[in-house]
Amino acid sequence: MSCCRTCNAGVGATVAELVRAIEAADSKGAMVVAVNNLAAAQDVAAIPSLITVLGYNNPGAAVAAVNGLAALGSAAVPALLEQIDGYNYGARAWAIRALALIGDPRALPVLLETAKGDFALSVRRAAARGLGTIHWALLPPDQAAIAQSDVLEVLTQATADPEWVVRYAAVAGLQILATNLVEPDHQKLLILASLHRIFEQDETPAVQARARLALDTLARH
Repeated sequence: MSCCRTCNAGVGATVAELVRAIEAADSKGAMVVAVNNLAAAQDVAAIPSLITVLGYNNPGAAVAAVNGLAALGSAAVPALLEQIDGYNYGARAWAIRALALIGDPRALPVLLETAKGDFALSVRRAAARGLGTIHWALLPPDQAAIAQSDVLEVLTQATADPEWVVRYAAVAGLQILATNLVEPDHQKLLILASLHRIFEQDETPAVQARARLALDTLARH
């Protein structure tokens, strides 16, 4: 299938037709276009196919699928969680990115586990960022308070990660968490203490600067 025909497949096409365009794509570039077309449909019927794309050896198509799943939001979470344990590693990593972007609390267990121990720094970074942007209003306040304690513990641990990009993401996550605490009195003090420590002790200037930004931002709230 030519790139032009692949592009045209996105105009007024059904989800089934868009999926067939992905299956018929004869190059990596055509695949990316076809997946972008499917993602743009923003139809829950596309979720299984978008998840399947995560397992292809095509980073451009995977990014398009992640963006499409993130746009569908919480509707994509059950399928992602159901499939994630059976994935090859690459597909699992992309699925973590999608869950992190969505921010649904149902993904908390896998995001916590990943931020603590995944061997790939990019996946730990995505999980740390995702922990900072959970939509806490989707949980009852008592459950949110317990979950936030777990998130605070894991993000604090992540500020000591060997990779600076993970520490940077953890700092950003702590800043956002501090503005959404259900029980802010004690936990915000812990967050501020961690940020001060990072600003004073981290060996990477970018991480120090991010901690300073977080402290300055939180001081204005």
